[in-house]
Amino acid sequence: MQKKKLVLIGNGMAGVRAIEEILKLAPEAFDITIFGSEPHPNYNRILLSKVLQGDTSIDDITIHDWNWYKENHIRLFAGETVVRIDPEQQVVMTDRNRRVEYDACIIATGSLPFMLPLPGADKEGVTAFRNIQDCQRIIETSKNYKKAVVIGGGLLGLEAARGLLNLGMQVDVVHLFPYLMERQLDPTAGKLLQRELEKQGMNFLLKKQTEAIIGRKRVKGLRFKDGSKTEADLVVMAVGIRPNVALAKESGIEVNRGIVVNDYMQTNIPNIYAVGECAEHRGTVYGLVAPLYEQAKELAKKICGIDSNGYQGSILYSQLKVSGVDVFSAGEFMEDEHTRAISFYDEINGVYKKVLIRNNKMVGAILFGDVSESAKWLHMISQQADVSEVVKLSLFPSSPEDSGSSMVAKMPDHEVVCRCNRVTKGAIMKAICNEGLSTVEEVKQCTKASGSCGGCKPLVASILEYTLHEAPDTLPAAKEPICDCTTWSHDEVIQAIKEKQWTHREEAMKALGWIREEGCSVCRPALDYYIRTIHPEKPETAEEFPPHHQQGCGSPFCGSNVKGNQLLSVLETKFARLPTPHRVKIGVSPCQCNAAEAMIKDFGVVGAPGGWELYVGGRGDTQVRAGQLLCTVDTEAEVLEMAGAFLQYYRETAHFLERTSKWIERLGVEQVREVLFDPEARTELLERLEVARSMSSRETGREAREQADQRTDSQPARNVMSISK
Repeated sequence: MQKKKLVLIGNGMAGVRAIEEILKLAPEAFDITIFGSEPHPNYNRILLSKVLQGDTSIDDITIHDWNWYKENHIRLFAGETVVRIDPEQQVVMTDRNRRVEYDACIIATGSLPFMLPLPGADKEGVTAFRNIQDCQRIIETSKNYKKAVVIGGGLLGLEAARGLLNLGMQVDVVHLFPYLMERQLDPTAGKLLQRELEKQGMNFLLKKQTEAIIGRKRVKGLRFKDGSKTEADLVVMAVGIRPNVALAKESGIEVNRGIVVNDYMQTNIPNIYAVGECAEHRGTVYGLVAPLYEQAKELAKKICGIDSNGYQGSILYSQLKVSGVDVFSAGEFMEDEHTRAISFYDEINGVYKKVLIRNNKMVGAILFGDVSESAKWLHMISQQADVSEVVKLSLFPSSPEDSGSSMVAKMPDHEVVCRCNRVTKGAIMKAICNEGLSTVEEVKQCTKASGSCGGCKPLVASILEYTLHEAPDTLPAAKEPICDCTTWSHDEVIQAIKEKQWTHREEAMKALGWIREEGCSVCRPALDYYIRTIHPEKPETAEEFPPHHQQGCGSPFCGSNVKGNQLLSVLETKFARLPTPHRVKIGVSPCQCNAAEAMIKDFGVVGAPGGWELYVGGRGDTQVRAGQLLCTVDTEAEVLEMAGAFLQYYRETAHFLERTSKWIERLGVEQVREVLFDPEARTELLERLEVARSMSSRETGREAREQADQRTDSQPARNVMSISK
C-alpha cells in the first residue's frame, strides 16, 4: 500500500511528539517530511533556562539527534522555513523554493517572544530569550559586560535572571506589577518569592514602566516613565509570548489568538491540523509541556484513524525552575465571590500553602517553600476532588520525622509523577530496581521522567532515594525464566520488546540469545502474545485457544433474562476474539439466583436492585475460587467501561498463561481498583483497548481459519475472548 504524505511544519517539542505518537500507532503508514526554521534537531526549549544557569548543556537538552530522523526515515529540512501553504493543491512552499505535497499537514510553528515596541529596542545588546541562538548570545555577552536588565517578572524572566546571576552579571528585574508572577501567584506568595530571590542577588524594580532603551549603537540603560533610570549593558525582554500564526493566517486558516482547532486538533481546512503553542483549543492557548503532549497524542490518533474522545483541555499549572526556590501554582489562585481559601503561612521558615475551594471541590492551589505534595494536589484539582477536611490537615507542615521518603511511601504506585510524559511512581521504582539505576539522570534516560519541563525532578529524586535505601521489599525477587529455552523472565522479555521495538518472535529470540533457537510450546505463544499486545498495529501470526462462553441466567422463568441477554449481546459484540494472557470467562447473571455462576468467572456481572455487581478473579475449574467484588455500577454502559478497562489492564500487566485469579493475587485487588477507579488511567486503558480491538477484528474470517488449519498438537493455541450464548 502506498504511504500517505505527512508534512510537519515546525521541528519543536509538540510537533515532533505528534510524529513520535504516529510512529507508535502506524510506523509504516506515512512518508514524513519535517521543516524547522532553526538549524538544530528537536530540543527541549523549556530547559534553555537550565543551560543559561549552567546546570546543563545544549547537547543534554537535545531530545532527538540527527540519527533519530534517519532511523525513522524522516526527511528533515533544518534551517528552512515554510512560507506558504496551498490548501487546494495540498502543497507547502519554503523560503528555498522547495515544494512538497501532502495528504496531511500539521502546523506546529510554536510561539514568538513578545518584544515591547520601545524606542531603542533595535539597539545592540537587546535580546529575547526564546531559542538556542538567544541563549548563546546572552552567554557571549556575559563574557564582556557585567550589568543586565530583565524586563518581565514572570516565570521566564525570573529563570533568565537566575541564569544571568550564574554568568556573573549584576541583574535588575523590571516589572510593571507590584509583585512577581502575578499570573500564577497571589500577593503573599509573590512577596515571599521576591524576598528569596533578593537573597540570591537579584534587584527588583517593581511598578516600573519602561519608556525607552537608551544608548547610541549599543544599549546603555533604560529610562522609565516616572523619570528614573537604570544602567544596562544587556537587556533581556521576557514579557510574554504570542502564537506564531502568520503562516496559517496567510493561508486562509481560521485564526483567533491562535490557530483555531477542534478537539481533534483539526483546523477549518480539511487535512490541516495544528498542535502546540500555536493552537487555540476552546479559547485557550497552552504553553506547558503536558498539555502539548496530550494534544499530540490525540492528534496522532486522529491522523491514524483511531477513535478517541479527543483533547478535552488541561489544568494550567506552573513550577519555577530556579535553584533554591520551590514554587508551585495550579488552577485558580485568587479568591472571588464564589470561592473560599484555606491557607497556612509560616513566615519564619518561608512556607506558604493555599488551596482554593468551590462547592467543596479543589479548584486551585499555591505551594511555596514546600512543594512535596504538588503532584497529589494537581491530580486532585484535575479531578475536581472532594477535599473536605483532608486539605486542612495537609496544609500544615510535616512533622520532623515525616521525611520526603515517607511522603513517597504513601503515594500509590499508579500516581503520575511526570505529567509531561505520563510516568507513574510505580514505573519509576520498577525501572530503578530492574535496571539498577542510581542517579536522577539515569532515571530520566530510562523512563523520561523529569526529561521535559523538569518540574518533577525533586520528586523523582525522592523516589530514587526511597527505592534505593528505604524500600528493600521493592528490590526484584529472584527471577523465574519463561521456560527452559531461556534465562529471561516474563518481565524482562516484556521490557526488552518495548525498548527494542521487536515485531516478530524470531527477531526477539535471536537478539535475546534463546538457548533453544526454535523455542517451545511455552515460550513461542508467550512471545507472540507480548509482541501482539505491545505492538497491536503489527499483529504476530499466532494460534488461538478454543472459544469459551459467557452465559445469562439459566432459568426460563427468570424475568431478568431479557436484561441479561441484552447485556450479553453487547459484551459479545465488544470483546469477542480479544487476545488475553489466559482463557477468560465472563459470566452474566441478570439476577441474584446466579444461574450463570458469574461469581466464579474471571469477570462476573450479577444483577442487583438498581444496577449491577462486578466480580473479578473467580475460577470455576477443579480449583474453585470465588471472585472478589470489584465495585457496583448503575448502568450497562458502566459495566462495559469497567469490563473493558479490567480486560486491558489484565492484558497489559499479566504474565502469559497467568490466570486472572493468580494475577489479582499477585497485584492485589486494591491496586486493580486504584487503577480502574482513576478516570485518567481508565480512559487511557480503554483507548488502548480500542486499538487492540480494531486490529483483532482484521484477523477474523478466512485468516483465522487458515491459522487454525496450520495449528499443530505441540503448539497450544492463543488465548482469546470468544463469546457465545
